[in-house]
Amino acid sequence: MKNVLPRFQRPIQGINEPKTEVSHWDKAMDAHEAKDFRNALLETINYINPEVLLNKDTSGTLNIVQGQGSAEIQVTISEDKFILKAPFLRVTENTNKVALYRKIAEVNFHPLTLTQIQLNNKELWFEYEMPIELGQPNKVYDILREICVYADDYDDEFVDKYKASFYKDPNVQPLTSSEIDQVWQQISQITEDYKTFSEFFKEKRWDAFQWDITVISILKLVNMPYVHGNLRTKLQEYVNNMFNGQIDFQYRIDKGKKFMQELCAKSKEEFLNDIYHADSFISLKWRSSTQILQDDVKNWENTVNRYIKDNDNFALSYFLQYNYLYLIYNYNLEENHKNTIYDVLESVSGLEPHDAVPKLLETYNGFLLGKTTVKSGRKGLFSKLFG
Repeated sequence: MKNVLPRFQRPIQGINEPKTEVSHWDKAMDAHEAKDFRNALLETINYINPEVLLNKDTSGTLNIVQGQGSAEIQVTISEDKFILKAPFLRVTENTNKVALYRKIAEVNFHPLTLTQIQLNNKELWFEYEMPIELGQPNKVYDILREICVYADDYDDEFVDKYKASFYKDPNVQPLTSSEIDQVWQQISQITEDYKTFSEFFKEKRWDAFQWDITVISILKLVNMPYVHGNLRTKLQEYVNNMFNGQIDFQYRIDKGKKFMQELCAKSKEEFLNDIYHADSFISLKWRSSTQILQDDVKNWENTVNRYIKDNDNFALSYFLQYNYLYLIYNYNLEENHKNTIYDVLESVSGLEPHDAVPKLLETYNGFLLGKTTVKSGRKGLFSKLFG
């Protein structure tokens, strides 16, 4: 096999995928400092999802109802209160109530830190209420994210394990036939490359790179915004496990390889069961900004510099590939940051490592300096800065 990098194609655009605009965050912080608490809340919601308040009258009491998977996020902003409710499950005659309520009591202690799950007339709700003057943007963002993350995490688990039922069916939209063709082509490419590169590393006895190709493959799949349901839950579980330094490295490789082999054996129909467009109130990823990304990328410096010093283009190219994909996994990136990563990953797709590294480093230095540029026929950032 020729020593080249795995192929990459950016995912097709998701529908109703919340997009970050950092300018709204700055306005929210400024408004809160100026004690314009109502406007601070409105700008925080605009930051979370600019589509939510479009064409809404925000002058009086504001009521927002937006789906997040099978949960329903209900936000009320009155003259003096911020009220948040999120019904997400129903208790039925078939529900194992004792086990379910025991689990809810456990979840209310941990991992929940700001909100609580309550039982209301055989319905399970997340609830939170506070005076608007206490609605500091970071706090509001964390409350909303906590509710949406754990409503999304626990609904499937509680239905499967305890026979609860969903509060309502998620508002989903199937992919079009042309979208299905594109998505299946991308999934097939990812699984084919995994099998090819995994076998190559096995023949070379480069066991550590089994971790790299497994992580790269899983991240490519989980970063598709239309992957939902049990598939997404399992992908997220394995991302967390693969990056968990408390777990033995070889054990992570072995478990990751087994999981990827299971994915490679899945049929098109099995994949498509969990692939669709769905409503979201908030991205389940962490908020981002140029500064946040710059701080994150600074943590790569020692490793990058060591590989450069050793002239190890192969290890460096894989290190930067999976870290760029991990940025997309962790953060709700602004479009220019996301497209910068997509551009460079597409540009190095199928290249030999010594040809790929300068391109990957150009993007790395852009993030490191807090300056990123989406290529569109213009001179590259690296040459602007250093040429």
